[in-house]
Amino acid sequence: MSTTTSPAARAAALKARVVDVVDRITPELLAASREIHANPELGYEEHFASARLAGLLRDHGLDVEHPAYDLPTAFAARGGDPASDAPLLVVCCEYDALPGIGHGCGHNVIGTAGVGAGIALASVAAEAGGRVLVLGTPAEERNGGGKIRLLERGAFAGAAMAMMIHPEPGNVERAPYLAADDLEVVFHGKAAHASSQPHKGVNALDALVLGYMSLATLRQYLRPDEKVHGIITDGGQAENIVPVRAAARFKVRAKTEERLEKLKVRVLACFEGAATQTGARLEATYHGGYSDGRWNHALASAFRRNGEALGRRFVEPELIPDNVAGSTDMGNVSKALPAIHPVIQMCPLGVAGHSEEMAQWAASEKADAAVVDGAKALAMTGVDVWTDPDLLAAAWREFEGDR
Repeated sequence: MSTTTSPAARAAALKARVVDVVDRITPELLAASREIHANPELGYEEHFASARLAGLLRDHGLDVEHPAYDLPTAFAARGGDPASDAPLLVVCCEYDALPGIGHGCGHNVIGTAGVGAGIALASVAAEAGGRVLVLGTPAEERNGGGKIRLLERGAFAGAAMAMMIHPEPGNVERAPYLAADDLEVVFHGKAAHASSQPHKGVNALDALVLGYMSLATLRQYLRPDEKVHGIITDGGQAENIVPVRAAARFKVRAKTEERLEKLKVRVLACFEGAATQTGARLEATYHGGYSDGRWNHALASAFRRNGEALGRRFVEPELIPDNVAGSTDMGNVSKALPAIHPVIQMCPLGVAGHSEEMAQWAASEKADAAVVDGAKALAMTGVDVWTDPDLLAAAWREFEGDR
């Protein structure tokens, strides 16, 4: 009688082991999630969160580099034989917060779930024939783009795939994310006494408001999956001086990068017209933003099967409209290699992201469950990639076909 273990049985045994690892370290993961939630930090300032997560990885035997890739709040933790050419899986961790709201996007959940998955995968990497890189990716939110910098600096070089989870009001293996760019607008006018000699001035604030109202008019003609929103950051220096400077920041989004480029031209025209009408001088700069997400179907389906095995119920991706989507720098990663960015339920349906209510849910029992199940499902998906060469081959065929 043959004692050869079938591939399916081997994968099942390895999955059981990574689940056991996550169960054993659950108290540590949840403690880290709650502590990061209680100490929110903005992008590129996440010194506490990155050190906390890097320390947890180091405590469990991973080779940790912190800081990494010339980013003070990035880290890179590696498991498996670094000299081998075994498939390298990148698990991305986010941990930055929002100004004024804190963890209203649940990045404390993302970071700790990624660390849990990485520790579990590292524990079986040698036996499974794989390598894992747990990558601390700062600044996904405001003034963000940490993953873009890491891509440019070679952090994903040689990787077979990249993955992370994001907490939301439901479970979806492929959620829509829009392409986005950041626009900075500055109008320069001419100062004058606002009461006695306003005719000698050029009002930069009037120019900005005129452009803003033109943009508001444009919005009613945009598609549901095209968005423009922003804030005025400078409206002048004193109420009795004709404003010599006014500034604003805007986020411009569309379903694809191609459509985004067309929308950017229309948005810019609103402010160019205001400059012409008022005589103010315009400086407008698109700083570059995020690609739309091209999530790998083969890998996302594997994640869903693992999530369902944990008792999670998933919403069909086709039922999620594009007009409810945000943007992420994981989209840029998805254009460089096969990647998934599934969402996991952390709160009830109807809770708005980037809200105080979402921030409260990010430190709840549902958030704790999202950390644990997210870590397990990611680790189980990693096992699938390592033990099923056909899955990884299918993922790359799909990726190459989409390029």
